[in-house]
Amino acid sequence: MITYEEHRLRSLVDEGRWIELLGAYRQARAAAVALDLADGRPADGDLTGRDPADRRGTVAAEAAQGRAGIATAALGHLIAYAAPPEVAARLFDADGGPGTAAGVADHDAGPLWEVLATRHTWRRLAPLLGPPPVRRLVAQTRVLLGEDLSRGAEPDPEGVPLLLEPWESVGRAEGMPVREYLRQGGSRSALLTLPASREGLARMELPEPGTRLPGQPATRALAELAGWARTVCVRGPAAGAAAQLAPGPLVTGGYLPFALAWPALVQAGIADRAHGAAHGRLALWRVLTAMTGAQRPESADRAEVRALVARMRCFTWDDPADRLRHLHLALEDPATGLSWAVSGSEEV
Repeated sequence: MITYEEHRLRSLVDEGRWIELLGAYRQARAAAVALDLADGRPADGDLTGRDPADRRGTVAAEAAQGRAGIATAALGHLIAYAAPPEVAARLFDADGGPGTAAGVADHDAGPLWEVLATRHTWRRLAPLLGPPPVRRLVAQTRVLLGEDLSRGAEPDPEGVPLLLEPWESVGRAEGMPVREYLRQGGSRSALLTLPASREGLARMELPEPGTRLPGQPATRALAELAGWARTVCVRGPAAGAAAQLAPGPLVTGGYLPFALAWPALVQAGIADRAHGAAHGRLALWRVLTAMTGAQRPESADRAEVRALVARMRCFTWDDPADRLRHLHLALEDPATGLSWAVSGSEEV
């Protein structure tokens, strides 16, 4: 049964009355936040040890914002997708009052900022976007879509390039990690797995597992990139790192260029619908900069990252128990003698 409010919103859409739709979105989102807090619903997460009342109140407010984002997701998606950019960008502005602005985690089929980023160029959006986290993620999404922002946007706070590196451009041609969004909700995207097939792989026996090296920053960064997979660092070749995580010594595997592994690595960082491909690219750059030995991403020398990628040896292998989403990859830096491996599979 179609309610009066649904009929009203459909009429506004049909008539292109986007300012009124933005007002309806803001009103509904603020009301959802207020109702959530008034009901005293528990905050998401464990509050153990958080004694200060203001900390508890902050966490509860953040949880209420998240639930309000879910409640208004469909309308937010439509505005981000179809409204003029001057209106759509205001989804993230707080000028409507408390609880009215979408945050970076607000999502329907994907985050609202990614929906917006797929619809307009950076030149159109840059003067309109206010919140720095949204600006950063939108800019990174436009880069993934092929825009060169190296001279047209503020530098990334972690120094991640605003132009695709050559290996990223090759990888993008092999598989696009950014979702394709639909007007009425939903999205289309390829499931980028590694290995994608057994073509080019061969049956082989892995060497003895390499010696584990715990506590490596790059291992932590890799675990943050693909939180659903196991990670390890070893001293030795890529195949020795794979032997730490493979189901046995006999595998179907082979070597491939880093560029062909890039799409699956970026998509591995899209943990859920609240995350976009920009999260995956940023996380992967943290992995690469950590592998160069940089203490912080922003202090890394981009020339060192490029040299690392140029010499890196990448090994992938098949696991008969793989579910729909899977990633099995070992990355070897011959210059340091260290290798990292990531391996996991899950349903989606």
